[in-house]
Amino acid sequence: MKRTLSDELLLKILNTLNEAQARWYVAREAIVRGRGGLKAVHELTGISRPTILRGIREVRQKRPILVGDRIRRAGAGRKRIETTDTTFIRELEMIMDENTAGDPMSLLRWTNKSTTAIAKELTRQGHRISDETVRRRLIELDYCLQSNRKNLEGGSPDTRDEQFRYINSQVKKFLSLDEPVLSVDTKKKEQVGNFKNSGRIWRRKGKPKEVNMHDFPSLGDGPAIPYGAYNVNRNEGFVNVGITHDTAEFAVESIRRWWKYIGRRYYPEAKRLLICADSGGSNGNRNRAWKYYLQSFVDENSLDVTVCHYPPGTSKWNKVEHRMFSYISMNWRGQPLVSYEAVVNLIGATRTSTGLRVKAKLDEKAYETGVKISDEQMETVKWKPHKKNPQWNYTIMPRKKIEK
Repeated sequence: MKRTLSDELLLKILNTLNEAQARWYVAREAIVRGRGGLKAVHELTGISRPTILRGIREVRQKRPILVGDRIRRAGAGRKRIETTDTTFIRELEMIMDENTAGDPMSLLRWTNKSTTAIAKELTRQGHRISDETVRRRLIELDYCLQSNRKNLEGGSPDTRDEQFRYINSQVKKFLSLDEPVLSVDTKKKEQVGNFKNSGRIWRRKGKPKEVNMHDFPSLGDGPAIPYGAYNVNRNEGFVNVGITHDTAEFAVESIRRWWKYIGRRYYPEAKRLLICADSGGSNGNRNRAWKYYLQSFVDENSLDVTVCHYPPGTSKWNKVEHRMFSYISMNWRGQPLVSYEAVVNLIGATRTSTGLRVKAKLDEKAYETGVKISDEQMETVKWKPHKKNPQWNYTIMPRKKIEK
């Protein structure tokens, strides 16, 4: 905590006061600071909250404060546990160590390390200690309460930057030829029903939208699985909303629907299509079903389809995420997804000042999970890996018509 000049002055004055005067002085400072004052003064001076609260009660009482009340001499009072129990600090640090967590048989290793739980564990080990003492000592040891932070993407392959440059070059090539470029991915699955949806929306005071207290799937209509296809050329999006499972067949069907309803109208002369996708999920680079079903789409439309996968752990760079899905989330924030019709309409109503337009369709087909593609079926796929990172880049071409 950064100290101001007034804080430094407070500490200097505090050092000249006796026990009672110091208690009253910090109590007055906490009162003057208003909301959060007790916490701020406690962190600044190290004086315990109960002591500050006692001082506040004394300052606010009607009878005058008696300066002649008994004052303990400097250094008097109960000694800190660190002085009387030399092993306390070592045991506390062992508990806080994420790797050892004290006694491996202790349940504390597998539970939330609250100050109360830590105090109980230390007491079990023979150290009679309160949770407040644990909290004070943890602060002195430079611990603080923290939440998890999403920041790790896993190990990055050595060819990550090379793949990004290759994807960029392929996108520029297709755009220069006026050939369609799609960025595809599956958005987070949503439960359809009168459930709470994160975010806030303007409503008249005292009239919030009431939703179910519990998000049990049995209270809703089922899952909504939005698979998005973002057209980089035109800043337009298409979302196919599935109702069963996110499978490779569903992913290819979503691309097929984009071509049927939008793509072929804008690109009637197209000979090839570029798809930028993640390396995992229903359109993963190692998903055999993804290539197998994509071959059917290629044959139906006589298109060469080039697929470039983003390296593992880089899904947030996929354009469909920040150019379309993020705006869909903002558009339906605070709105319960009460029906599939509501899901489709909220997606279709997504607009931005930069011109983004999104269309959505409901896909009521049931998609089976666990479909295995045999070696014989894979041999029918006519695909050619690229020289640059062939594990992520390949082109699927139409097969010749088989003579009967």
